[in-house]
Amino acid sequence: MSINSYRRIVIGDVHGHYEGLMRLLEAIAPRSDDQVYFLGDLIDRGPQSAQVVNFVKESSYQCLLGNHEQMLLNILTKRIPTQTVQSWLYSGGQATVASYQEATIPHDHLEWLNNLPAYIDLGDVWLVHAGVDPSIPLTQQTADQFCWVRDEFHGIEQPYFTDKLIVIGHTITFTLPGVYPGKLAQGQGWLDIDTGAYHPRSGWLTGLDITNGIVYQVNVLNKSIRIMPLEEAVTNINPEQIYFGRRNRCFA
Repeated sequence: MSINSYRRIVIGDVHGHYEGLMRLLEAIAPRSDDQVYFLGDLIDRGPQSAQVVNFVKESSYQCLLGNHEQMLLNILTKRIPTQTVQSWLYSGGQATVASYQEATIPHDHLEWLNNLPAYIDLGDVWLVHAGVDPSIPLTQQTADQFCWVRDEFHGIEQPYFTDKLIVIGHTITFTLPGVYPGKLAQGQGWLDIDTGAYHPRSGWLTGLDITNGIVYQVNVLNKSIRIMPLEEAVTNINPEQIYFGRRNRCFA
């Protein structure tokens, strides 16, 4: 396999698994001329959200806004009903609070999170946390669509972009029809690399070298590492099956 010296590397939802992230980056071994991107959801569920945020913030890597970062920011900056706060805590927020030993999230972390972009356009690849709403023009969509959309995006029958691959996280791949834990999922013009690092059915954290079509994975549960060509790691999704599988969907 011919490997290009310059690589574009995308990392799926870390969800507070700092040690797993360090092992993944050790396997990928990014060089100074590589570009590394995170798809958001650095925080919640896992035990070391503070460490993950601090590492990515202090690195030269780019990161997107995920729905878990959006929930945190909304809770801290808006008048949010108590029920919504409790929902966030139940969805992994309590682990994030606990990871900050002073139980206070530093201002520089919050400012950095607040300035994360909702998407990154790389020309032939479009990075976003959850996807896009295919029924709404791109210019009319907000962070709510980019951070939260699910079935209506996964079920599209034609690519949203004719010249770009959309790479997403947000929805754990094994919750999509026919996808086994640890596998990536590919639909019409999109590729999902959230393999469920926090989930007991999976534990896989994924990094994708888009340039060379190589998938790097670390299992945060048993610490195993595997590297494989993209074509061996991906399962193709039939859009007609999406709506029939709603009740099995994991809201990550």
